[in-house]
Amino acid sequence: MGITANMARPQRKAPGKETPVRRLPSCTLGMHRIPHDRPVCGAYCSVHLSMEAMIGTPESGTTEQYAVGVIGGTGLYAMDALGDTREHRISTPFGEPSDALVSGTLAGVPVVFLARHGRHHQFLPSEIPYRANIWAMRSLGVRYLVSCSAVGSLRKSMAPRDMVIPHQFIDRTRGRATTFFGDGCVGHVGFGQPLCLALSDLLWRSAEACIPEGRSVHRGGTYICMEGPAFSTRAESELYRSWQADIIGMTNLTEAKLAMEAEIAYASLSMVTDYDCWNDDHESVNAEMIVGHLRANATAAQAIVADLVEKVAADPPASDAHDALRYGLLTPADAVPVETRRRLDLFTSKYWGSFTG
Repeated sequence: MGITANMARPQRKAPGKETPVRRLPSCTLGMHRIPHDRPVCGAYCSVHLSMEAMIGTPESGTTEQYAVGVIGGTGLYAMDALGDTREHRISTPFGEPSDALVSGTLAGVPVVFLARHGRHHQFLPSEIPYRANIWAMRSLGVRYLVSCSAVGSLRKSMAPRDMVIPHQFIDRTRGRATTFFGDGCVGHVGFGQPLCLALSDLLWRSAEACIPEGRSVHRGGTYICMEGPAFSTRAESELYRSWQADIIGMTNLTEAKLAMEAEIAYASLSMVTDYDCWNDDHESVNAEMIVGHLRANATAAQAIVADLVEKVAADPPASDAHDALRYGLLTPADAVPVETRRRLDLFTSKYWGSFTG
């Protein structure tokens, strides 16, 4: 049954009433709709347990896990609709995340949120601890991750305050850490389809249901990821248009690469704030313009995400990302240095067994 825009909008709880937690469908051996972290189905099968209380991992230091994660970009530093919140300060093998991860319930579904740039916007796109952010999300059990991000439009049809659900990337970043592998362990994941189409399709349906009247949702498109922090030159903007890119941002591709290695399905809710600098009919992009449009989109973005997490909880989509490492681990486990095994164990234990060294 579909969810209307009004139903999807966050509602405040009446005093003394608890928001019901949506449970995952029952498990049937061999017919699981979400991936397993255990080699066999049994008492600790994550499908048998609620999304809120799956078995924890030694690395995370917590017994709470959340199957759906949200990363908020510029202008979205918290989710007002998130109820029953608590903060998780997680130390990872790749350093500290951008901020505390905030867990709670959204539309009755357990969710974890992270402000990509920190709640006070203290990290440049090049400085964001992407590996720590994705590792921390996975340590809390996240297998579906949605990014809410500001982007510039390279197409007249994609206007400010529209939303785009991209399907492809072009990488124009330089020198970022974009892999968990190395230091004695070689891993290669496929990245031909960098965003999860199943999750992206659900996100598009939620956006169509919840976007305010007069704005548009665009399904598909290519996101070009630049280094920043400066915006494009006019020549660069025109070059990217000639490459058939549709939107431009500074963060999502790096997250998507790491999410794929972490076997997390990733989708992007890209919120258009400007026309970059190619459109003579509009002012060139500036930070004030971006924040103004994002504030206008914040309510709609939260309603869209609330609708999406309900859909994921009701029928978790199968995703190729959830088995991305199946054929990607080239170095034999017994040849990987101890410290590297320990750092990667969160992702590799289902293939190599849990590391106890």
